[in-house]
Amino acid sequence: MLPQVGLDTATVLERLGHTVDYPAAQTCCGQPAFNSGYSNDARPVAEHFVQVFRSSETIVCPSGSCAAMVRSFYPELLANSLLRDDALEVGRRVFELSEFLVKVAKVTDVGATFPYRVAVHDSCHALRELHLKQESRELLRRVRGLTLVDLPYGEDCCGFGGTFAIKFPMISAAMGDAKAGSAEACGAEYVTATDPSCLMHIDGILRLRNSKVRAINLASILAQTGASAGAVSGSAR
Repeated sequence: MLPQVGLDTATVLERLGHTVDYPAAQTCCGQPAFNSGYSNDARPVAEHFVQVFRSSETIVCPSGSCAAMVRSFYPELLANSLLRDDALEVGRRVFELSEFLVKVAKVTDVGATFPYRVAVHDSCHALRELHLKQESRELLRRVRGLTLVDLPYGEDCCGFGGTFAIKFPMISAAMGDAKAGSAEACGAEYVTATDPSCLMHIDGILRLRNSKVRAINLASILAQTGASAGAVSGSAR
């Protein structure tokens, strides 16, 4: 849905000297079906993921929810699969983007420029499953021109929750509206997160409110340089 986020992730990694490979055979990690209770449908998708990535040295994901699915839930989903051991090994090499940059590559300054006021929404899977919170902020503090502002109730769920938004639209919309209101109240020009799905939901709410605040993925901020910062790409628009 937001291919620019993947492209911006590659831009950041290549700028830092990493060799990026995009296996063309990859598909979904299986999380949508798994979260909805369709384990039998999610299992072959997860097995395919393992087969595609089992020879990869490091797997970087610009989505905390996808990374959490592989690392935290594949052991359960593939407990009786012939690929269980491969799944465990692949899970050890999967990292959310900010996690990889700060904890693995040991980098906080990626050479980015983004002269705007930015608030951070803590995506549920990144925060609660991967225990990531400060990593994105460490990276943003080193972005030239960026002013990091505190988002009230930043750890609260945005309300998307995958199929939750479809099954319980009124609750989902109310939660999204509260999150959008917090972004407006803190004076942010952009709200960012590590999950495109959260940002897609938040940005949709912001647009319905005719808000001036926009949503943008962390990878897309980090991809901006002095030459490109004026023409923002990768926002959930």
